[in-house]
Amino acid sequence: MVADPFRLDGRVALITGANSGLGQALAVALARAGADIAALGRSDPAETADLVAQCGTKFCWIDSQLNSPAALAQGVARARERLQRIDILINNAGTIRRAAALEFSEADWDAVNDINLKAAFFLAQAVAREWVATGVRGKIINIVSMLAFQGGVRTASYTASKSGLLGITRLLCNEWAALGINVNAIAPGYFATRNTELLRADPLRNLAILERIPAGHWGQPSDLGGAAVFLASPASDYVHGAVLPVDGGWLAR
Repeated sequence: MVADPFRLDGRVALITGANSGLGQALAVALARAGADIAALGRSDPAETADLVAQCGTKFCWIDSQLNSPAALAQGVARARERLQRIDILINNAGTIRRAAALEFSEADWDAVNDINLKAAFFLAQAVAREWVATGVRGKIINIVSMLAFQGGVRTASYTASKSGLLGITRLLCNEWAALGINVNAIAPGYFATRNTELLRADPLRNLAILERIPAGHWGQPSDLGGAAVFLASPASDYVHGAVLPVDGGWLAR
């Protein structure tokens, strides 16, 4: 029996989009629980590296493109070389394009789906192939969105990608649960990050959003950490194919 089922000592988490915002908060939360962190992406996560170091765990940056399955597989191999193993994958990296559906371009469709959906699937595939080959029990956490439940407006490719990622979470659960791989999702609500600066700066939109959130305030990135630690830890060993909203009660309203 695990002494503390929420501890991650000796485990390694591979996280995309860990250089800022929610991804940085996820990396720090897992590091505080004892995990070493490998950040995969093109942006230098120097600030995240410092924060993880303060937690007393290891950190490495794997400079990799996210829109190439071959590059992702190479990134997984490099992360394993640097930190000897991978136990946890968090597919967090995401991008968004906004335009009315009547004007939405193919370029904006592809740019978003390549990162939010295609990269998440092929990164999960690359990690899971190693786990199956070596008999490792692993945890995959996909970061979806409120728009996995709702349509939104002016976000055609983002809504499609996050809805698709939730569907893929369930499909991978069906295929991989019996192999000892937990695949789950977290659906963040409205968080105070760089991506939501324009919404928070718009008095009308900000008020409309706050009126819908029972908690009465925007989430802070650190609010996401507990859910991630739970889904990454032995405490969630019998949790498969779930989506955990962290939204201040948004969906309940």
